[in-house]
Amino acid sequence: MANRVFGIIGWLGVACVFAAVGIRFGLPAQEQYATYLAYAGLALMVVYIASQWRDIVGFFSSRQARYGTLAASSVLIMLGVLVAANYIGKRQNKRWDLTASKQFTLSDQSRSILQKLEAPLDVLVFAREFQTYRDQLRPYEDASKQLKIQYVDPDKQRALAQENQLQEYGTLVLKYQGRSERITASGEQDITNAIIKLVSGQAKKVYFTLGHGEKDSTSQEPRGFGVIATAMTRENYGLGTLVLAQTGAVPDDASAVVIAGPKNDFFPPEIDALKKYLEKSGKLLMMLDPPERQDVPPLTNLIALAHDWGMDIGNGIVVDASGMGRLIGADASAPVAANYPAHPITDRFQILTAYPLTRSVTPVSGGVNGHTAQAFIESSPQSWNEMDWKSLATSGRVELNEDQGDKPGPVPMAAAVSALSGDAPKPDAPPEAPKPETRVVVFGDSDFASNGVLGIQGNRDMFMNTLGWLSQQEGLISIRAKEPDDRRITLTAVQQSNIGWIVLLVVPGLVFGTGIYGWYRRR
Repeated sequence: MANRVFGIIGWLGVACVFAAVGIRFGLPAQEQYATYLAYAGLALMVVYIASQWRDIVGFFSSRQARYGTLAASSVLIMLGVLVAANYIGKRQNKRWDLTASKQFTLSDQSRSILQKLEAPLDVLVFAREFQTYRDQLRPYEDASKQLKIQYVDPDKQRALAQENQLQEYGTLVLKYQGRSERITASGEQDITNAIIKLVSGQAKKVYFTLGHGEKDSTSQEPRGFGVIATAMTRENYGLGTLVLAQTGAVPDDASAVVIAGPKNDFFPPEIDALKKYLEKSGKLLMMLDPPERQDVPPLTNLIALAHDWGMDIGNGIVVDASGMGRLIGADASAPVAANYPAHPITDRFQILTAYPLTRSVTPVSGGVNGHTAQAFIESSPQSWNEMDWKSLATSGRVELNEDQGDKPGPVPMAAAVSALSGDAPKPDAPPEAPKPETRVVVFGDSDFASNGVLGIQGNRDMFMNTLGWLSQQEGLISIRAKEPDDRRITLTAVQQSNIGWIVLLVVPGLVFGTGIYGWYRRR
C-alpha cells in the first residue's frame, strides 16, 4: 500500500513539472503559477526518490551500475569542460584575421579615433540582414566600450526608421554628443571617416592657392589632386581655392593654406599676405618642385619664405641608386623613403613613400629667427643630391661627384617647424584645446600626392598625416585602412570551357580509372 502511495506522489510530481513548463511557454501571463508548480513538482519527486532508497542502493551495488555510473560521470565531466570553455570564450574574445589585406583588422587610424571617444557613440544599423554588418562592426565594439550598436529592421520598427529619416536599407546612423552622421557603405574607411566627422565637429577649411601653375585640387588627371581632395573631404576637411593676388589676404576661416607645386614664383604682396597669416597662428604647406629645366627662373620669394622658417631648398635633384624605385616601376629620379626621422607626422610610420623628381629640404643649422626646423623624410644612404641635371635628362645615368657639388645621402626631402603664437585662444574653445601655434611644412616635391602616384598607400597617409599635424589634429596622424584586394579571377570563354570539360570528364575519368586499376590488381 505504501509503495502505491509513493508511486502516485512521484507521478504527481512529474505532472506538476510538465504543467509548469506548459504554463511558462503557453501562458506567459500566468508565469507565477508555473514557478509554484515547478517547486511543488520537484518536492514531490524528491519525496518519491527518498522512499525508494533501498532499491537505489541495491542498484548501485551491482557491476553494471558501477560501469554506468563511471560512464555518466565521464559525460558530466566532459559537459562541464565544454560549458567552462564556452563561458571563458564568451568573456575572452579572440579573433584571427587571415585575409591578405587584413580586412577584419582595424587600422591604426580607427583604433586611435575610438580611443578618443569621450562619450557614448550610438550606431543604428537599418537593414534586413545583419550578419555582414555584425562582422564589420565587431572589431569596433571590441576596441571601445563607448560604442553602442543597435540593429534595426525598418519593416518591424517603422517609428524608429521614420524618426531617423530612413531613405534606404543598409543605412548606418551614427550619433555622438548631439551630432549625427549617416552613411550607406559599411567599409572601415567609411565608418571611421564618419566617426572622425562626429568627433572633430566643425570641418577645418583648407585653401589651395591658384594663379602660379599649382596642382588643381579638382582635376582627375594623373598630375591633378582630385583623389587626395576627396580623401580630405572624407576626413572632415572643407576645401577652397585662394588667389592671393586678388584677395590680398588669407581668409579668416583658413585652417591651413596649401601651395602645391607652383611653376612660377609668388609676387612680393602675396608673400606679405602669407607672412601676416603665419603671424596669426597660420598653417602653411609648401610643396616646391624642382624646376623642369635649369634655365627656368627659381622660386626666389617662396624659397626665401621657407628660409625665414629655418629651411633651405636645394637646387639639385635627389637621386637614389639603391634600386628601390624599381619596386614602384620608377628609376633613380624617384627616391623611395623607408626610414623616417622622429617627428609627430611620422610617428609609427613604417611604410614606403615615393617622391618622383624631388629636391632637398634641409633644416638650417641653428635655426633662423628662432625657428628651428626638423626633417621628417630622408632618402636612402645610397642616394645623393645630384646637380648635373643635363646628364640625368639625356642619358638617364647619374654618378656621385662631390667635386661638382653633389651631396651624399641620406638627403632630407621634407621638413617641418612650429612656433607658439601670441594669439589668445578663441573664446568658444574648450579648456583642453591646444594652444595656438604657427606651423609650416615644406616638401621638395608635389607629385607624391598627385592622382598618378597616390596608388602608393604610404603617399596618401603621409599627406593626410601632414595635414593632420598642420591643423593641430594629431589624432588623425595614423595609418589608414587599406582597401580590400580584388581577387576575382577573370576567365576567357576558352578557359571556362576547358575547366568545364575537366570537371565533367577528366576528374570523373581519373576516379573511374583508379577504380578499374584497383579491381584489376585484386584479380
